[in-house]
Amino acid sequence: MSEPAPLTPLKPLAGLRVLDLSRVLAGPWAGQTLADLGAEVVKVERPGSGDDTRHWGPPYLANDQGHPTTESAYFLAANRGKKSVAVDMAHPKGAALLQQLAAKADVVLENFKVGGLKKYGLDYDSLKAMNPALVYCSITGFGQTGPWAHRPGYDAMIQAVGGLMSITGEPEATDEGHTAGGPQKVGVAVADLFTGLYAVIGIQAALAQRQQTGLGQHVDMALLDVQVAMLGNQALNYLVSGTSPSRMGNAHPNIVPYQVFATANGHLSLAVGNDGQFTALCKVLGTEALATDPRFATNQQRVSHRAELIPLLEEAFAKQPTAHWLEGLEAAGVPVAPIQSVEEVFAHPQVQHRQMALSMPHPTAGSAPGVASPIKFAGQPQALPTAPPTLGQHTSQVLADWLQLPAGDIAALKEQGVIA
Repeated sequence: MSEPAPLTPLKPLAGLRVLDLSRVLAGPWAGQTLADLGAEVVKVERPGSGDDTRHWGPPYLANDQGHPTTESAYFLAANRGKKSVAVDMAHPKGAALLQQLAAKADVVLENFKVGGLKKYGLDYDSLKAMNPALVYCSITGFGQTGPWAHRPGYDAMIQAVGGLMSITGEPEATDEGHTAGGPQKVGVAVADLFTGLYAVIGIQAALAQRQQTGLGQHVDMALLDVQVAMLGNQALNYLVSGTSPSRMGNAHPNIVPYQVFATANGHLSLAVGNDGQFTALCKVLGTEALATDPRFATNQQRVSHRAELIPLLEEAFAKQPTAHWLEGLEAAGVPVAPIQSVEEVFAHPQVQHRQMALSMPHPTAGSAPGVASPIKFAGQPQALPTAPPTLGQHTSQVLADWLQLPAGDIAALKEQGVIA
């Protein structure tokens, strides 16, 4: 009996052509996600310098001899699976080339200032006239309309103006002598990352609509809109109560106990989501009386009496080391986790089982590390993406493939400085 044929990795967006004019993070994150799903993503970069993030280091990727290359870790984080084309859009011939590529594309991604691409004939209206089926996704700080539309937007300022920093960080000083806290940004650029993911959702919706109408769409993504949307339950806490949420450190505004606790030798993160879990917690801690105390018996009561309950739990947790509590709470079915460094994350057996760390062949460094897409299709192997491209690595290939340009014409464009 013959062996079954090996399963082929699913690439649901195979055949989709994406022209990625975006830079830095939100747009490139969207392009990378589309590439992970099988789309052909062509990243357009400025000859000589490329995407700004190529220079955002150290650290830089090292080659086989241990010497640093020019490939920054930041650039590697957001550009796997793409092809790089170096074209000078400020040159009339460069702009014309990009217009021709857009005419062959299904999707264009861009994150220029509002109206910034019109002078190159690369705005939505200009390209729509050439390619009515084009799905064109613009990513800006504040959207295509409104009084702030023309302002630049970076993740840190979006976290600030969008409310996230007002609810992130330690609380203000109190009469009990707690140290005053200040607003904090999140440790990664979450407004950019969420916008990239929402952009993919919008693009896929526009592509689904195109199947019905034959026409494309202009997807208008604003970092501020996304930041407001991702306030989630905190937005509704305000809209329902009329009171702005405040910073609570690691505590949760609606669930108690749901925060970090210090142990005898470290910390752990506890997430008690219901009253049964609270009862189990109290049993492990040896504080069974708290589970039946009228002040703490239900989550609503625990939220109301947070200031009385938390010190009692802190006192109990401080009596034993982290490993002791992790073992006991996990056995009792209480949601708890150690607080790991990034190094510990990639050494964790679950992360390793899910194959979240990648090693990809790289043209100048030999190999490049990466993080796998979290999108997995049950029963199907995950496709290994190509490494993030070097600057202009695929210029000749893409121009020949998409536009059927002869080698002589490509060489002439290089001599003229239009491409690299």
